[in-house]
Amino acid sequence: MKRHGTESFFVVGEGVFEFDRDGNLARRQPSTIEELRRFRFSRLGPVGGQTDEAIRIALAAAITADVPQPDSAGPPIPAGFTYLGQFVDHDLTMDRTATQLGEDVTVEELLQGRSPALDLDSLYGRGPQDPGDRVFYNADGVTLKVGTTSPTNFPDERVNVEMEGFDLPRLGAAGGTAADRRRPLIPDIRNDENLAVAQTHLAFMRFHNRVAETLAMTGLSGHRLFRAARELVVRHYQWMLITDFLPRIIDPAIVTDVFRHGRRFFEAPGQGCTGHGLRPTMPIEFSVAAYRLGHSMIRGAYEWNRVFNSTGPGPSASLLLLFTFSGVSGNFQAGSQIPDLDNPNSGTVDRLPTNWIADFRRLYDFTEAARPDLVPPVATGGGNVTKRIDTLLVNPLNMLPAGAFGGRGTTVPDIHRNLAFRNLTRAHMVRLASGQQMAEFFGVEPLTREQILLGNQGANLDALTDGQRSAVAADTPLWFYILREAEFNNGLLGAVGGRIVAEVFHRAIEGSRTSIVREPAWRPTLGPDTHTFRMTDLLLFAFEGKADLLNPLGD
Repeated sequence: MKRHGTESFFVVGEGVFEFDRDGNLARRQPSTIEELRRFRFSRLGPVGGQTDEAIRIALAAAITADVPQPDSAGPPIPAGFTYLGQFVDHDLTMDRTATQLGEDVTVEELLQGRSPALDLDSLYGRGPQDPGDRVFYNADGVTLKVGTTSPTNFPDERVNVEMEGFDLPRLGAAGGTAADRRRPLIPDIRNDENLAVAQTHLAFMRFHNRVAETLAMTGLSGHRLFRAARELVVRHYQWMLITDFLPRIIDPAIVTDVFRHGRRFFEAPGQGCTGHGLRPTMPIEFSVAAYRLGHSMIRGAYEWNRVFNSTGPGPSASLLLLFTFSGVSGNFQAGSQIPDLDNPNSGTVDRLPTNWIADFRRLYDFTEAARPDLVPPVATGGGNVTKRIDTLLVNPLNMLPAGAFGGRGTTVPDIHRNLAFRNLTRAHMVRLASGQQMAEFFGVEPLTREQILLGNQGANLDALTDGQRSAVAADTPLWFYILREAEFNNGLLGAVGGRIVAEVFHRAIEGSRTSIVREPAWRPTLGPDTHTFRMTDLLLFAFEGKADLLNPLGD
């Protein structure tokens, strides 16, 4: 939970762990009402120790060192899955009750709204009939609003036009400040923290609208049409996560085991969990460590479209540029540096410039969907794959813009801009179990001391003192351990990290209001056959299978 520069975790049975951006920690017991209003975390494994700050700083420096990093391999993972993973994270942690105060919220709504579930609350909010959330919808009460880009003159007249449907909808003229005008009209504004996740969110909006348009031809209308469209979208989304997303980041044998035979450790049968009748919690081992695997997949720069690529008129899309061309972290203006981005009201552009529309051919591999015509030209940089899942983060992540963590308009110490340090510090403050403790908990062979310290083409720990290396080898911070584990598993989460992520996804789908885990006979209808629905199939449906919609700027 992130609010105004503080972060907190309500861990069921333990209380609230709350700390500010200066690292000051307070632990207290919540009131009953506050307990209902807080996102409910849980602890899957044992309580761990704490990691000395000097070790966290040294380890963060090793993780974000400016060294060559391998791309994903065996097979390569298209880069779009990095930001699909971020979109999914926001879906898991979306609070549908955040703006509901007073007697209009029932206990049942609070429990459901604060539970981790994979049912696209970050896309739908509370739905078009809710007075506060109808602003996200068109007048028909069925389809989602989309936005229009702003014309620009770089590099040519082809981008000096507005293009409807290629930006998130924004508050616009109704906003009093520049930050207000750029505010996205979506339930979870975290999905506008960087351009890649914003364009992913837009693709899901278009997917919903296209599904609704298709179902309308069957005679459905009004709320019945919205409900049917939402349910069909959510089921296809869940199928795609299970069959296309998870096997790319986790050892497929673990995914198959969990979704075929069920959970063994997290809220499993026999542990007081009776399925969807009880609301899921979220283990801090998942939130603070295992699902932060995506940080290691991030590239320093991307071949974005025909304008912004390594051979184009503009530069490749660096991470700073992806933050810049968003409404929450940036100001849509090139040349902005971090001090400017830290001011939420800097800049004069309120909508995404047309020349920054994503070329989805560069983010996903459409040859998997038998569409070789959707391969981007090598002459303009080609496509992108993720970095390998390992203990290295691209070094721009050692200096995040403050908008990436809710710190705009404040003074932020440099070390707190380092993403690796932030991850290690969260784990320290909630006393997360070590990697070795979780391996013992799962009954699997732990990594050896040599594997922890030397790794496999990952972070080099030589700069740590002998004492620091011994401490890391004996009680390895869980996030670092999970990434080290992936180095020895061909870049896939293994016995500890993979088990945590797969079981939490299973529980989150089981506990969703619409759930294919509870409907094992369900099969997709919007893909090439009744067993296949991938992210590329979702994009093809959303953009009508047309190259000029998946890549509106052309080659």
